Amino acid sequence: MDGNYTKEENSVLRMETSRLVLRDYKPEDFEEYFRLKSDPKVMYYLQDIKLHSLEEARRDFAEVLEDLNSPERKYYFFHIEIKDTKETVGSAGYTVTDRTPAGMFVHAGYFIYPRFWNQGYTTEAFSKVIQFAFAESDVYRITTGCLQENAGSERVMIKCGMVKEAEHTDWEWHDGKVKTRVEYRLLCSEYSFYK
Repeated sequence: MDGNYTKEENSVLRMETSRLVLRDYKPEDFEEYFRLKSDPKVMYYLQDIKLHSLEEARRDFAEVLEDLNSPERKYYFFHIEIKDTKETVGSAGYTVTDRTPAGMFVHAGYFIYPRFWNQGYTTEAFSKVIQFAFAESDVYRITTGCLQENAGSERVMIKCGMVKEAEHTDWEWHDGKVKTRVEYRLLCSEYSFYK
């Protein structure tokens, strides 16, 4: 790890930006993890991974913690907090979908508390995740996407230099309506390490 990324004594990966700390989850984060992933506003566009009960959350969180030290680690989603106040902002990261000789293919995302929207935190955190993925984690291709109506999320993808690959008209059933989805990608070869 270089100066931007550190491993704490208990093997927790930690990264910093000018305002934020991004780090692996720890056992003591369970309540915050459940609160974030069960929040109806935070998870409005992520119904498939929203948590609905403490029991479901315990199973989900146990899987996250178990995966942290796996030689074939799959989940790289990080707890995000304000550097000065330790206040939880949300989570950002990626899931490994394939391992190839060229590098890993991953699907990325972020979920942030509404009080931190429109302040640049999501872009700051997701930019750091992308930098880590390409510089430290042998990632070859990052993909992500959102419903077209989720303009704030799409703006983050654009600000982070991602490339629009597709627009799927009437692609997904969400909140009682058929909605259009947009898909973005970034390849290691397209990423500038000198931002």
